[in-house]
Amino acid sequence: MSERLYIFDTTLRDGEQVPGCQLNTIEKIQVAKNLEKLGVDIIEAGFPISSPGDFNSVIEISKAVTWPTICALTRAVQKDIDVAAESLKYAKHKRIHTGIGTSDAHIKYKFGSNREEIIERAIAAVKYAKKYVEDVEFYAEDAGRTDNEYLSRVVEAVIKAGATVVNIPDTTGYCLPEEFGEKIKYLKEHVDVIDKAIISTHCHNDLGMATANTLSGILNGARQAEVTINGIGERAGNTSLEEIAMILKCHKHIDIETNINTTKIYPISRLVSSLMNMPVQANKAIVGRNAFAHSSGIHQDGVLKNAKTYEIMNPTDVGLDDNSIVLTARSGRAALKHRLCVLGVNYETEEKLDKIYESFLNLADQKKDLTDDDILMLAGADRADSHAVKLEFLQVTSGKGVKSVASIGLDISGQKFEEASSGNGPVDAAIKALKKIIQKQMTLKEFTIQAISKGSDDVGKVHMQVEYNGNMYYGFGANTDIVTASVDAYIDCINKFKV
Repeated sequence: MSERLYIFDTTLRDGEQVPGCQLNTIEKIQVAKNLEKLGVDIIEAGFPISSPGDFNSVIEISKAVTWPTICALTRAVQKDIDVAAESLKYAKHKRIHTGIGTSDAHIKYKFGSNREEIIERAIAAVKYAKKYVEDVEFYAEDAGRTDNEYLSRVVEAVIKAGATVVNIPDTTGYCLPEEFGEKIKYLKEHVDVIDKAIISTHCHNDLGMATANTLSGILNGARQAEVTINGIGERAGNTSLEEIAMILKCHKHIDIETNINTTKIYPISRLVSSLMNMPVQANKAIVGRNAFAHSSGIHQDGVLKNAKTYEIMNPTDVGLDDNSIVLTARSGRAALKHRLCVLGVNYETEEKLDKIYESFLNLADQKKDLTDDDILMLAGADRADSHAVKLEFLQVTSGKGVKSVASIGLDISGQKFEEASSGNGPVDAAIKALKKIIQKQMTLKEFTIQAISKGSDDVGKVHMQVEYNGNMYYGFGANTDIVTASVDAYIDCINKFKV
């Protein structure tokens, strides 16, 4: 009989720490419900002490999902644990995830402490969390750079204190796969009470080894993997859920199984990408646009003769349907409704569906075929409806040998404003006109354009980072006209300003 690997998804906690990728509570619930359909065992719903928004999200996610365990993160601080316990009051299955740094660097520079005191604090945190919940997970932050002998002492102490799961994070993504595997093996062999807890991996991708390290940990005895959709997360990201799930599905000789319904992988990948405004790189394993594309003549010849020559996975295994309905201007509401359901989008009311369909028809008139990313963009477009600053109109004149000039109209809380400006190109002219109306000291720090697919009629996505009053704000815009998308992204930043 195959052994069981528990999938702990931290998209809504570690994944959401990516700058500019924050979700509101409604969006988090949407992701959580799709994680439940995917088959995730544990959902880390947030860090409740960090903000009222995070606290409320844990409460609402606890109400929204049924069978997965809902986990709340804390530091080894009593107040953190009190707040986490309160946020989990509606969870059917609840877990508190507490911990402290264990590497010498953390002990000396972060805590100004010593090894014995850290063990005492770890024990105290687990015992305190145990007063609230039976299921307590302990994380030894920076375990990847913690020497194995001391790490084993910490792990043994917290298991004896009541920890049901011990998380061994490679917090900085420093470990080599063999090294990380040896660390898990050392704990299995040197912690007397290790059979009383599950060992978990939590690997970061700073050196591109998160998946390799996680797999090495699993092969050496870890039975929980902490992962995110699309591998999102701080800095270079976390281990990708889809990569671990498909590695185990493809390599059946490993004889370790998960509860993941892999056919739900592609839709939730696109949903998370859309809601977080974070593009999936084209060559991303499993879910990238080119993951099942073959351009080499030799490869194409082989695939046409037999897909197994160059494909180790069937695209349908990850939710890609070769025979999926192509959406065009002639598609009806039923086809759109079906595609939204496949993508895990909750449109709430028929009125909302009507609004999406109206936008869909307008976009379909401009494009030949609409992609899943187009549909997700349309489904999320109404998020700007409540914004104080809205774009009323934009007219731009530009070309070779002609100075670019832009005229812009804004609606600011019901009042109409118009301005015009010239600039070094159409986007520069449009933003200068915008700034004439919004008279604030703002600085554009980052400007990224991405095409959703490949056609000249494609929707362009623009991501912006604007500095205002000492703070950074992230904005997003999408339109078949890249100048309009750029202005929308800048306005999205402005609407987030703290004034």
